[in-house]
Amino acid sequence: MNPKREIKRVVLKISGEALMGNLGYGIDPVVMQSIAEEVKAVKDSGVEIAMVIGGGNIFRGLTAASRGMDRASADYMGMLATMLNGLAMQDALEKLGADTRVLTAIEIKQLAEPYIRRRAVRHLEKGRVVIFVCGTGNPYFTTDTAAALRAIEIGADIVMKATKVDGVYSADPVKCKTAKKYSKLEYMEVLKNKLKVMDATAISLCMDNNLPIIVFNMKRKGNIKRAISGEEIGTIIS
Repeated sequence: MNPKREIKRVVLKISGEALMGNLGYGIDPVVMQSIAEEVKAVKDSGVEIAMVIGGGNIFRGLTAASRGMDRASADYMGMLATMLNGLAMQDALEKLGADTRVLTAIEIKQLAEPYIRRRAVRHLEKGRVVIFVCGTGNPYFTTDTAAALRAIEIGADIVMKATKVDGVYSADPVKCKTAKKYSKLEYMEVLKNKLKVMDATAISLCMDNNLPIIVFNMKRKGNIKRAISGEEIGTIIS
């Protein structure tokens, strides 16, 4: 990927855990406000932006399954957790004056529009922030995979994976002081070395469709806009 190429449409992937801030559970209003401000700044700059938010701050299907719950049931519960986060993000954005739409892969008419690809694209073209919730609508697939899938479907230029660290490392930089940071990676390097960026299905989808991924630190204010403008921050996977 050429980091200087013009980016017109992005999908921003944020983990549910990131919304907790310093809390042990749920949503930190300060963190939510900060993310909403950054997303609105990107939208106001003329870039079309869609979001996929995980649900791990409320319920993790994989964790529940490991403790004996039926995996499919646990995953569906995790999808509903992403709905809660999506509605909270919508509220934060609309308080800032941003026009938004929540599109869900599991039909819940009273809360959100059903996901229809053409409708999602039209909302983006009209300058609305689109928030995709309930993953792909299927168990056994992560919200990382949902982000990659939706990005491909709507013709996004890049997937932006917001994390707590400033890129992809050879090991956990918090636990391993000698961990090496990568500025650029190829898809196959991520898969072969089992680097914990996104799950293998998401990486494979991006690889098959030549969709670049940027992994960056969401804690530094303004990083979303910097990444879109072509500044060399985080790690580019292409």
